Amino acid sequence: MPVTSHVRVRYAETDQMGVVYYANYLVWFEIGRVELLRSLGLAYSQMEKDHKLILPVVEANCRYRAPARYDDEILIETKPEMLRGSVLKFAYRILRKNADDKHPHLLAEGETTHVVCDEHMKKQALPHEYVVALKKLMDHPTAGR
Repeated sequence: MPVTSHVRVRYAETDQMGVVYYANYLVWFEIGRVELLRSLGLAYSQMEKDHKLILPVVEANCRYRAPARYDDEILIETKPEMLRGSVLKFAYRILRKNADDKHPHLLAEGETTHVVCDEHMKKQALPHEYVVALKKLMDHPTAGR
């Protein structure tokens, strides 16, 4: 089961047509990643501080299914999809929460791929505690919830 984060669409996130500007979905992906790590008892900021590591995005894909609009309540579902060496891949689903709360409407889905690097952009191994927590979530989807 993915980790779910909640956001409400702000007016500043919409374009002239009243629809969420497409690049904001990538911002929501980042919210999902950060909250997924936090749900595992890990913090991205702590990894930067303690291990001097960053996770630059090397690929991002987003498939748009329906528009989000101002004041919509958005659910961001995030799950780790692949972990191999210094490469991580996360999968996302962006949904609009409906009044019945039972059948959210799919707005977009996508993936981001990251490479673990030091501050000089040299590939590094992901710290052991992150590997263990992410693999546990991948192997047992209800872990960390």
